[in-house]
Amino acid sequence: MVSETPTMSGRTVLITGGTGGIGMATAIGLAALGARVAITGRDLGRAEASAADIRGATGNPDVEAFGADLSSQVAVRRLAAEVLEAYPRLDVLINNVGGFWNTRQVTTDGLERTFALNYLAPFLLTNLLLDRLKQSAPARVVTVSSGAHPAGRIDFDDLQGERSYSGATAYSQSKLASVLFTYELARRLQGSAVTAHALHPGVVRTAFGAEDPGSVQRFLVPFVRPFLKSPAQGAATSIHLASSPDLEQVTGRYFANCKPKRSSKRSYDEAVGALLWQVSADLVGLAATG
Repeated sequence: MVSETPTMSGRTVLITGGTGGIGMATAIGLAALGARVAITGRDLGRAEASAADIRGATGNPDVEAFGADLSSQVAVRRLAAEVLEAYPRLDVLINNVGGFWNTRQVTTDGLERTFALNYLAPFLLTNLLLDRLKQSAPARVVTVSSGAHPAGRIDFDDLQGERSYSGATAYSQSKLASVLFTYELARRLQGSAVTAHALHPGVVRTAFGAEDPGSVQRFLVPFVRPFLKSPAQGAATSIHLASSPDLEQVTGRYFANCKPKRSSKRSYDEAVGALLWQVSADLVGLAATG
C-alpha cells in the first residue's frame, strides 16, 4: 500500500532563515502541501521578497515574512512576540537558521556568533514559543543540525571560544549542542504531544560560510559544488519531519535522508544535555526549570 502524500492544510509552520538555501526550499515544500508558512530573514525587505517568491512558486497565498537577526537575543524575543501575536496556533517550528565564521565574531550580547546563532537562538526561540506549541498539539519542533556534529564536544570551560577559536570547532560544537538540546527537549516534552527531532540535511549547494569563509570554503567547495545536494534535496528531511503522519508519536530522534540514524555517542549523554540546558537558560535569561 502506497502511503498518501501528507497534507499540511490548516497547519501553521515557522521556519527560521527562510530567505534562501535549505530554508527557502523547506518553505516552498511545506507551502506546496498547503501549510500556512512564516519565514524569517535578517533583512525584512529580502524576507518579504522571498515570501512573494514562495507564494508565486506554490500558489499558496498564506506565506508571511518576519525580519529578525537571530544572533541578537532582543531580536529573538521580538520575533517570538510577533509570531505569538500573529498566529493563534503554531503546529511546527523549524529551527533552520545557521552560519559558519572562520574568524571569531562577537554578537551584540557579547557572545560568540556561531554558538549564539546556531544554538542559543533556537534554544531561546523554542522556549518562548513552547506554550503555543503545546496549546496547538500535536505539534513538532524540528532542528537542523549537521553531519559535522560528531566532531564536536561541549567545552563548558570555553563555550564562547575566548581561549582558543577555530571556525570548524565552533561550528561542530554548535551542531552537537543542537542535537543535545533536541534530546533534552524531547525528554522534557514527554506526554505533551509535542515532538522534537534533529536532522542532518546533507551537504548542500548554498551560500553557507560565504561571509567569512575558511580555506575549505574558498578552495575545495568550488570543485565539489557540482556533486553537492540541491537546496530542494537538502530540504527533504526537514519537510518529512514537519509533515509525515508516521512521526506523530515519534520523538527524540536524529534523521538523515529522511531516515532515523544514530547520532554521535556524545549526543546521548543526558548529564551533558541537562547541564547544557541550565547553562543555556542562564545565557539567555530564562528560568532553568525542570
